[in-house]
Parts: sequence; C-alpha cells; structure tokens
Amino acid sequence: MSRARPETALRAAAGCRGERDVGALPQAQRYAALSVAAVAALTAARLACLAIQPVGLYPDEAQYWFWAQHLALGYYSKPPLVAWVIALTTGVLGNSEFGVRAAAPLLHAGTALLIYAIGARLYDRRTGFWSALGYASLPGTSLSSFIISTDAVLLPCWAAALYGFIRARETGGGRWWILVGIAGGLGLLAKYAMAYWLISAAIYCGAVRDERRHLPRLLAATGLALLLCLPNLWWNWDNGFVSFLHLKDNADIAGSIFHPLALARFFLSQFGVFGPVFFALLIALTVSRGDFADRRAQLLGVFTFPTLIFMLVVSLLSRAQPNWAAPIYVSATVLVVAWALARRWRALLVAAIVLNLAIAVAVFGAADTAEALGIALPAKDYPLHRLRGWHRLGSAVGAALAAHPGLTLLGDDREVLAALIYYVHPHPFDAVIWSPLPGIKDQWELTNNIANHIGGNFLAVTIHNLANQMRPDFRQLIPIGTITIAPGPQGSRTYRLYIARGYRGAPAAPR
Repeated sequence: MSRARPETALRAAAGCRGERDVGALPQAQRYAALSVAAVAALTAARLACLAIQPVGLYPDEAQYWFWAQHLALGYYSKPPLVAWVIALTTGVLGNSEFGVRAAAPLLHAGTALLIYAIGARLYDRRTGFWSALGYASLPGTSLSSFIISTDAVLLPCWAAALYGFIRARETGGGRWWILVGIAGGLGLLAKYAMAYWLISAAIYCGAVRDERRHLPRLLAATGLALLLCLPNLWWNWDNGFVSFLHLKDNADIAGSIFHPLALARFFLSQFGVFGPVFFALLIALTVSRGDFADRRAQLLGVFTFPTLIFMLVVSLLSRAQPNWAAPIYVSATVLVVAWALARRWRALLVAAIVLNLAIAVAVFGAADTAEALGIALPAKDYPLHRLRGWHRLGSAVGAALAAHPGLTLLGDDREVLAALIYYVHPHPFDAVIWSPLPGIKDQWELTNNIANHIGGNFLAVTIHNLANQMRPDFRQLIPIGTITIAPGPQGSRTYRLYIARGYRGAPAAPR
C-alpha cells in the first residue's frame, strides 16, 4: 500500500470511484450541495418545531440553564461545556425554552456535515451524502435535537476528532493532529465519555502494525486534549472529584449481580436510538464474514464496537441508559451506509431514513394526534409527559412564595427543584434541597447546602411525601396545601406544600 495517500490507496484498492474521476466531478459537487441542503432543511424544520412547541424544559435542561447563570469550570454531575453553550444561546436569544435549546439542532447539523466529510474522505461523496442524511434522520438525533443535552455538545467534538484523525494519518497531515487534540479536549469538557474516543484511537494505532508509527503524535494530541480539560480537572480536585464520584455512582457496578433483563432492554433500545433498519444492518455487518478486511471498515469498527460492547457489559452488570452508546453512531452510520451501498442497497437506505423520520414524527406528534382522536394515553405512555406541567407548577409555587414573603424555596427532589428555579418568577436562585441521605448528591448540596441555613425559614415543595422524615429537622412544619398537575390526558403529579420554620440541621448519625 502506498504511503503517499493511504486512504486514497484504500479507495482505489476497494474499487471505490467518485470524486477522483474528472468526469464525475460535477456529480460529486452535487452530493456536497445536496448534503448541505438536506441537513439545512431538516435543521430549519427542527428549529421551527422548537419555536412553536409548547412543552416545557426537561428538568435536566432546567438544571443546565441554572448552571449557565453561574458559569464555572465544572459542576457536580457534568463538565461545563453544555452550560457555556446555553449561556451563549440565551445571551443572544433570551431565556425562553427556545433560547435554552436552540444550540441542539445546530450542533447536530454540524455533526451531520462532519459525518459527510468522514464518509467522503474514506469512501466517496455519495457515501458522505447518505451518511450525513442517515445520521440526521436517526431517531436518537431527532430526540437529541429537541432537548439540549451533553450528548448534543459531545457529538460534534467526537465527529471532528474522527475526521481530524483520518486526515492526520495521511502523508503531510501532521497539522490535523492539532484538530484531534482540540476536539478531544472540548469533547472531554462536554462529556467524559469522550475518553472512549481516545481509547478507541489508541486501540487502532496499537493493534494495526503500520498504524503504530502514529502513536507518538496521538499521544501528543491526547496531551493537548488533557491540557484543555485541565481547568475542569483542577475544579474537581478542589471539590473532592465529585464529578468522577458521580460517574461511579451512576454506573453502580461494584457489588452488582448480572441483570440480563437490563441487558436486553439496553440492546433493544438501540433499535430506537439508531433506527430499526440501521441497527439491524449493523448487526448483520457484525456477523458477516470478510467485511472487515477493508482497512476503512476496520477503522470505523474500532470507533464503534469497543464502546458498544462496554455499554452492553455495563447494562448487564448494572444499568445503561439508551443514549450512553450514542457517540458510536458517528462511525457506525458511515460503516453501515458504506456496507449497504457496496451491495447496491440504496433503496433500503431510503426506506431506513424515511422510517426514522416517521418514528420521530410519531413520537412527537402521537400525543396530540391521540388527543385529537379522543384517545387518552396513560401518563407513562405519553411521550412528552415529563416536559409538561412545569409552567403551571411554577406559577402556583410563585404565587405561594408571593403570599408568604421572606421564605426560601426548598425542594426534596433535584429535578423538581431545577424546574421550579426556571419557572418561578423571579427566579429563586437561592433555593436549597433537603434530602434524608447524607453526602453531596447534586449541585445545590455542593454550592448552597442547607446546612448553611441553620435557623432559616422555607417554603417546602415536596413530591416524595417525606414530611415525617423532615419534621425533626425543623422547629415547625406547617402544611398549607397541595398542587396537582396533569401532564397528559391521564395521570397526574401531586406536590405538597409546607411552611418549614427554624431549620435545626440534620440530626447526628447514630454511632
């Protein structure tokens, strides 16, 4: 294999033609233009949907917005980049739900275009086009474009690092290692799962003989990534490494037993994240013989399967959320599309993309359609039920605070407190959380611990019905009513309100 242009040589060896042929150049340019147009159209539709959609913020989104009002180098459960992004968008667009979420579809659009570049560089622009369109249509992408999350911020960093890695390994591509390091560092500031990318790159360069010459520069790029992440590491050092302890608690592997049902649920959930046809193709590709002889497939496979296998193991030993494997679908999309196109299965790709978009429309429109047809969905089956009702709850709690001036908002649930801080006006940024469990378990306990409010008086909004456990911590605990919110046609959430006076502090633990 020529060392002058390894990826070009691989294209030629595999019989891949396209933009390198002069006669095909106009068609190749059309693929680039179509990719931009398709991604832009889908992104515009998603932005329009965000602008007109009446649902409220998901509690995690409200928490990230709260962080964005208090910019820092780190936060209890996540690194800081998502908060920085929200601070940017709300600074331009205001603090509406649209302002909080606006970056999500734009970030996924950037990821899709980077995936186009990956597919075009490894194969040809036709593969890049179908890969970009495939990724943009994934059910997981549609959902993540609707909710601002750490995944939305991580995925463009992951894709940029992969594109830089592909270019850096070409002759004369040394400067691309800088992109690998910068994208890796920003990825770590978005979500610590970026470490899986760095591990995958090390596996590839270490396992493939003629790729080992790249290990020193990969190590230097990793050093640059860690340098960019150093402020967050310093913040964790100064705060007892709470973010990393949260990761350990979240995985909860230690001392666990096997959970085959959790494994099955996680595995089946990937049909929803990656799309039924795409995930089925990925499985078929995995079990087929000879399809990984191509070096390009090997590269994409290394950035796909180790992380997926790790998540399957985590789900067996403890639990894994469906989105934990989301970054692998950057490489998996190109891998599946290239495999399908090599077998002339373009019609199947079209069907997969149409099905993915139909799933997204059904998920976001099912509740309204069912309501229009007079069908009452149970709350647990109401797709957006956790995004509804927060406006009404915030208005009711705001009225209670106005009726009892001088009280500080207190909650017994992290998600409820985050939503209340966003939806109560003026925003009660001094709110605190009460928990019967010892230790630091969220951002409020880290930065505004109720232990610092001895003698304080509160308006307590509770969802867990723990009044008997709360009562010894206060001089008085006076019930003042309930608030019932119905997020969908069926089901409701009931919150109990108390005036809690004279906080005494948690009783000492028995010796």
